[in-house]
Amino acid sequence: MGKLILTVAWIFALLRNIISDFTSINIANSMILVACCLETIAMLALIKTKAKRQFNLQIAITIITILAFNIGTFLGADMNSRVVIAGIAVFAIYLIPTILYLTEKDKGFFKTFYVLCYGGFEVLILIRTIYRYLYPEDKVISYGTLDSLYSICLFLLSLIGIVGFLLLVKEKQDQKIQKLLDDKNQFFSIISHDLRGPLGSSVSLSELFLENIEDYSREEIREISEMQHESNKNIYKLLENLLEWSRVQTGMITFSPKRLTLNTLIKENLELSKNAALNKNIKLIFESTDQIDAEVDKNMIGTILRNLLSNAIKFTEKNGEIKIKLLKANQQAKFSITDNGIGVPDSIKENLFRINEKVTQKGTENETGSGLGLLLCSEFIKIHNGKIWVESEAGEGSTFKFTLPLENI
Repeated sequence: MGKLILTVAWIFALLRNIISDFTSINIANSMILVACCLETIAMLALIKTKAKRQFNLQIAITIITILAFNIGTFLGADMNSRVVIAGIAVFAIYLIPTILYLTEKDKGFFKTFYVLCYGGFEVLILIRTIYRYLYPEDKVISYGTLDSLYSICLFLLSLIGIVGFLLLVKEKQDQKIQKLLDDKNQFFSIISHDLRGPLGSSVSLSELFLENIEDYSREEIREISEMQHESNKNIYKLLENLLEWSRVQTGMITFSPKRLTLNTLIKENLELSKNAALNKNIKLIFESTDQIDAEVDKNMIGTILRNLLSNAIKFTEKNGEIKIKLLKANQQAKFSITDNGIGVPDSIKENLFRINEKVTQKGTENETGSGLGLLLCSEFIKIHNGKIWVESEAGEGSTFKFTLPLENI
């Protein structure tokens, strides 16, 4: 879109003395600045997919530069002054995206190549603007050595920039495909390893029943039944998480936000977790100073709360305590789920929300898990434009925190 608008703008500029000055100067230069803005937004989208604030800043800079150019024109600025104003405007629009690319840590070959083109472009614009300010001329483009060199370099950089952009898009798509392949491999690894364990236990227990049921006392049958029930619950939970995860990865899950009271949603999910907590005589406490309403997907937030509560119960000793807090600060709903359990070792803390890293830690009663629940939590919170993290020390309990930005939900 940027290149299309730029092409039309240059046609208007080249038709000077044929069409009106307002069209060939004001409209044409305004279109050039809009084209630059669209190009920088495309640049930013490749490194910041949800940079709404940054996009708005680019639009604001563009509006200011368009106003500055047009006010200067209406006040009778001469040709050279208009060239200087336009040069400063283009430099200002490209400045922040170029700096962001330069400071980006994760730079591949094409990203480095691309940013060098725009770095050179910025330097060229700046040199030409300073030169025109120091040595005024009454033409848009003169036939001097500097302007000729400027025109050639500008054309080459624009051409290379387009190619670089396309290569960068391809590189990003390749990385995305590779990530999907890696996630798929890890996904099947989880199925083969974590599902086989509880399913094998369930099969073994049922086999015991079939072969020796007459030899067991009523108490022994009850004990084996409880073990099988627990194994089946683990299978069901794992299958549920696997299904949700696959729906997220294939784009089948729909984000359906509705205005809800978060306090009520927490209480509903605490009720669902009550039996699991009672089995270990764990006390569930909910604290909130505000009633917070927000537009959220009820199923997604419910899944997050249930998974975090389930983990807290799993890693808390009998007669322990789990505290859930909700508060509002800086236009965010802040959730925290704190237990006084066994904590999370530093060796696995950083990998809790990554599918490509295997994380295993048994609960206080040897409960097992795949770690898929936390990955689901992370995905659902990202959909809500929120953040999740853990604060924990081994042996001193854990606090899982997540935020939901109220203004953007």
